Amino acid sequence: MQKVLIAGCGYIGERIAQLCQESGTDVTCMVRSPEHALRLSAAGLLTVVSTFDEQSANPELNFSGNAIFYLVPPPGGGVSDSRARNFIARIPEAKKPEKIVYMSATSVYSGSGGTVITEESPTCPDSAMGKRRLDAETAFREYGAIHNVPIIILRVSGIYGPGRLPLMQINQGQPLLLEEESGPSNRIHADDLAAVCIAAAERGKDGDIFNISDGQPSSMTTYFNACADALGYPRQPLVTLEEARRVMSPLMFSYVNSSHIIDNRRMRECLRVTLRYANLTEGLSASALSTIQLQQEKD
Repeated sequence: MQKVLIAGCGYIGERIAQLCQESGTDVTCMVRSPEHALRLSAAGLLTVVSTFDEQSANPELNFSGNAIFYLVPPPGGGVSDSRARNFIARIPEAKKPEKIVYMSATSVYSGSGGTVITEESPTCPDSAMGKRRLDAETAFREYGAIHNVPIIILRVSGIYGPGRLPLMQINQGQPLLLEEESGPSNRIHADDLAAVCIAAAERGKDGDIFNISDGQPSSMTTYFNACADALGYPRQPLVTLEEARRVMSPLMFSYVNSSHIIDNRRMRECLRVTLRYANLTEGLSASALSTIQLQQEKD
């Protein structure tokens, strides 16, 4: 890649930008706040400020020769992703990109009870967020088909890494499901996800869909307990599924009640990525100290 544009250059986008800089690729970052843009500019990155919430707020850019990483989360509410559709509407026909990598989520799938999810599994989201993610996938695919731009979709499982561990939930002692009632969930370390994104841009082909995880599923309870142990904090109290319905927020309950296993075989075989953190133990040991330091800086 000679040029990339990262729309929504936040937690993962900054990692992608750093890897691209190290390889000599020209990087443009689209962010929502001027303060964020200043910080990225100080790191030598070209920045563009856009709210993404209104079509007119997205500047018309020259995307010719660019690979686009679209990492902007959908807005809250509804079942469509107006941000993605606004972004697509501002891509000039005469200055269209080389390809687009859209970072979607595994919430586009339905399934529980430990179902194994492949890229061919039905996309029937249970949550409104999953429906918005699926709408964005549809919007990018439609754009790609009309304008002959390759579209690669990454369906990403839970992301963790430095500064992205559940400190608040652990500190507040928010309840977890009993281990025997907590089904499998899936994760990927932030650094590995950034490497996967670049591999998808370099090796992915039009229409490719990849499930993204480290291939080591474990329950949400196991994950939170492992985080608490790595951080040196007390583990959270445990409740039954019935109790969880009453005491957990709807969002948290939807996380713990969802249980499936993400098959990452296509990611491994087609993108030829060797994960730096192939399991939770390795990933947490590399993330816990940085997370504590970041929290202390905020305090």
